[in-house]
Amino acid sequence: MKFLHTMVRVTDVDASLDFFINKLGLIETNRYDVPEGKFTLIFLATEKGAPEIELTYNWDSEEEYQSGRNFGHLAYEVDDIYATCQHLMDNGVVINRPPRCGHMAFVKSPDGISIELLQKGDALPPKEPWHNMENTGTW
Repeated sequence: MKFLHTMVRVTDVDASLDFFINKLGLIETNRYDVPEGKFTLIFLATEKGAPEIELTYNWDSEEEYQSGRNFGHLAYEVDDIYATCQHLMDNGVVINRPPRCGHMAFVKSPDGISIELLQKGDALPPKEPWHNMENTGTW
């Protein structure tokens, strides 16, 4: 058995793709429009063959998805937690839990999905301004 993907319902495809591709750095690996079911499935990953996120967009849904729905978060390992968080901040993403410890941070997608960022290997030494930053929200 191997992990394949996590499905996340989204309400704005463009905002979600901007976040996951342009800001977080994932790539689109597949896309399926299903007219008979009136939905689109978009698969994203860090690279071809890696575990994926399945973004599900229901074309005519007026439902507002409640945050949570028995879903915790997505987690990604990054090469430099500080550089990643700075890149996200420079692109308008709020860092909900800054990487004060050099190991972990949390951000949210446009649909409120928590994204955990974990430093690859050992934690980086504390670094300003991150070391003294407060949480800007819940994660």
